[in-house]
Amino acid sequence: MRLGAVPQKAELVVLDAYHGHGTIWKNVQKRYAGRIRTLKIDKLQKDPTFVCIGENQKFIESLDLKKFDVIDLDAYGVPYEQLDLLFRKKYCGVVFVTFIQSMLGGMPTGILECAGYTKAMIEKCPTLFAKNGIEVMRRFLYKNGVRKIRIRSNGKKHYMCFAIG
Repeated sequence: MRLGAVPQKAELVVLDAYHGHGTIWKNVQKRYAGRIRTLKIDKLQKDPTFVCIGENQKFIESLDLKKFDVIDLDAYGVPYEQLDLLFRKKYCGVVFVTFIQSMLGGMPTGILECAGYTKAMIEKCPTLFAKNGIEVMRRFLYKNGVRKIRIRSNGKKHYMCFAIG
């Protein structure tokens, strides 16, 4: 999905907010015609190369996002806070999101509120409104101006690609 959706340039600049071992972008680089420069963020240093260690929300908040062609949010969960930051900072570019609901289907309150549920409703039964989490995520993205999304799903794991701006 990534290789087919990234802009073709001599040099592509990527913010990899959940870097881990870096497997995804190492594999993309093998097939990409240009050079890929990656700013890697992870909570732990799993890659022997330079990685910004810490909470990615803090880095995203402080970075000039105009420098990045692509932002990759390959999360084990719902990267609501990160996406909210991208929208508030008016990021323009390609975004990849891995969206995985937990066993009980819980979702961040902010994304549910953006989808139209009230705090009182969410407090009463938080998992009820996340039964079909991908639809809640689609509404959240739509309300933030995203009109076209590519999605590949496998159970409650959804791999998405879309452009902002």
